[in-house]
Order: sequence, then C-alpha cells, then structure tokens
Amino acid sequence: MTKRQLRVYRIAAMGVFTALSIVLVYFIHLPIFPAVPFLEYDPADIPIIICAYLYGPQHGLILTVIVSVVQGLTVSAQSGWIGILMHILSTGALVIANSGLRVLLLKRKEKAGVLSRAGLVNVVSLVAGVVAMTATMGLWNLLFTPMFMGVTLDVVLPLMPFIIAFNVIKAAINSVIALAVYKLMPQKLIERLS
Repeated sequence: MTKRQLRVYRIAAMGVFTALSIVLVYFIHLPIFPAVPFLEYDPADIPIIICAYLYGPQHGLILTVIVSVVQGLTVSAQSGWIGILMHILSTGALVIANSGLRVLLLKRKEKAGVLSRAGLVNVVSLVAGVVAMTATMGLWNLLFTPMFMGVTLDVVLPLMPFIIAFNVIKAAINSVIALAVYKLMPQKLIERLS
C-alpha cells in the first residue's frame, strides 16, 4: 500500500470510528449517580481508545477533538462549549495516558519484556488512563462546574466524591471494553487496519 493509500485508509477508518462514537453516545447515555445527573456514562470513548491502539495516541487525540465537537454540536448540544472542552480534556487525558504509555512500554523492549510476559503492559496503561482522566476531571470540574451550573465552589465541593467516582467508573468500563475488543480482533484485521 502506498503512503497516500494508507493515509486515505486511515482517514476513512477514523471516520468510521467517529461515527461509532456518535452512535454509541446517541443511544447509550445514562446517569450513574442521582446526585450528579449531569454526569452521564456513555461508551463513546471505546472506539476512540481502539483507534489510539491501532494508530497511536496522536490519532486518538485527533479523533477525540472531532468526536467532542460533533457530539457537542449535535447529541449533547445542551452542554455547549464547556461540554465540548470537558470531553476533549477527559478523553484526551485518557487516550494519551492509556495508549501513549502502552506504545512507550511496547517500544522499550528491555522494560516491556517483563511486563509483556506478565501481561501487565495493558493493565499498567489502562490504570494510567483511568488515573489521568480522573485527576484531570477532578481539577477541571472544580473550575468549570461552577460556571456551567451557575453556582459557587461551595456547592461543587460536596459533589467531588461523585465526580471522582464517576470518572473512575466511566474510564475503567470504557478502557476495559476497548482493550477486550482490541484483543479479540483478529491479528490480520489489526494489520490491515494499521
């Protein structure tokens, strides 16, 4: 395959991953904690993580921005620019930490050898993604939630345990499902898509 064909193929594949993310968030979005109904679980990050596993964290981040903007202008328009920005920050942190660390560990043969044999590369990168998303969203929710809800920080602070738990749950579920789907993909399909 020529470089041009490969580029066209990747753009088309990223279009498919974008469509999958939008369809998933359109049909599946539900609040986990009644105390914070504005925090809804959705599986839109799953295709983004798979894309990042296939093409690298930079492609995952590009897809994150595209999906966040499309979702923010269509499916989740009520959250406006803050919703778009929060989605970019949360999924961006998840994708960069998860797939970025995975790529780094797999490239460092001397260190990845021990981790690979123990099957820990995926676990370590998955945990890093969950921690990155949770930490990022904990901080950004302190800043943006008061603006979004039109309340003071005193109102947001009691919600922080829910916000942190929500992000751990969402990041973990989406990361585990994405990794499972990726691992179940036939090697020939992965090679064809890569």
